Amino acid sequence: MRISVINGPNLNLLGSRQPEIYGDWSLADIENACRLWAAAVNAKAETYQSNHEGDIIDRLHAARSEADAVVINPGAFSHYSYAIRDAIEAIEIPTVEVHLSNIKARETWRQHSVVAEVCESTIYGRGVDGYRDAIWHVAARARWPLHTIAYGSEPSQVGDLRLPATDGPYPVAILFHGGFWRDTDGRDVLDAAAIALTERGWATWNVTYRRVGSGGGWAPTMADASAALDALATFAADRNLDLDRVVAVGYEAGGQLAMSFGSGLSEPAVRKRRVHPAAVVGIAPISDLEAAFAENLGDGAIEAYLQETPDYARDRYRELSPAGLVPIGVPVLVVHGDADTVVPVAMSRAFAGQAADAGDEVIYHELEGIGHEDLIRPGTMAFERVADELDLLSRRIAAAG
Repeated sequence: MRISVINGPNLNLLGSRQPEIYGDWSLADIENACRLWAAAVNAKAETYQSNHEGDIIDRLHAARSEADAVVINPGAFSHYSYAIRDAIEAIEIPTVEVHLSNIKARETWRQHSVVAEVCESTIYGRGVDGYRDAIWHVAARARWPLHTIAYGSEPSQVGDLRLPATDGPYPVAILFHGGFWRDTDGRDVLDAAAIALTERGWATWNVTYRRVGSGGGWAPTMADASAALDALATFAADRNLDLDRVVAVGYEAGGQLAMSFGSGLSEPAVRKRRVHPAAVVGIAPISDLEAAFAENLGDGAIEAYLQETPDYARDRYRELSPAGLVPIGVPVLVVHGDADTVVPVAMSRAFAGQAADAGDEVIYHELEGIGHEDLIRPGTMAFERVADELDLLSRRIAAAG
């Protein structure tokens, strides 16, 4: 696979230009890293930078015959260059927009991108890692066929459905990504995990949802999680999905969403749900919001998500935490690494005990020497353990009838 990495105006000054915003990597550093990141997914990255709009358009036109995908940081052109927007639309090859800084949290004029609507995705606010994630995202989208399906009218209410190459009906893993519920993370972070599970025979429904910074917060975010789950019922027959073997899988903040299914926030809401997971899975999950607030996980993420502090809403914190919802009512799998510096393993250890004491069937694995991202990186021992346990869950659910 050939990927054209295009950088726009002023990015040649990276490393010296406002490092407090853009970091201290030079453009050459980023370009070298892009080539390595592409090689890691059996792709080749060719890099280009220009301060001139016409040159960038010409490079995009060349990509139509010279590349299979484009990763582009248009710089300030993102916010007003309809000519670059039209060029991206015209070349008709997968394109991902990337920005080093969180453009949604900066000046008003930077918050809107005119090119975003013609790109597969926009990745921002992740620093240099955004280039890596963009490269891996386009490589993943080329590696396995997918169906991108909207489950609502908002831009964030969308998911990618991947189906196994074998005959169905297929067990389904609905995947909820992490990122502390902030809009700087999206479903792309679970692309590789989704493909690896699909290769094992799972249909994967890798969804994103409204997040803090883009219309999210606990009420709309959790409503989206429920809507994404129920959306499976609308296309299950056409895609040969087995709705009796749906497993909700959540990574980090997504764990709070996935592990809340089964008990739900209210009995009427549970009864109205069209799809009921047969099991829930937390991968390094945030299972206790009050404890997460006390440790300031995500540097203010809990308050931003719940829009209040536990000093004033302790009941709300408990009601929205999987730890406060036990018994969950379906089998619960939790996998966490003891070297995780993002979400402390002690949280999962405590949750597993609470859930078991409440009568839940709990499978808990604490992996020695494993960090936060290892659990979602196919090829690692940690991910293979997660995937093996999911396969066991599927077989047990099928045997139980």
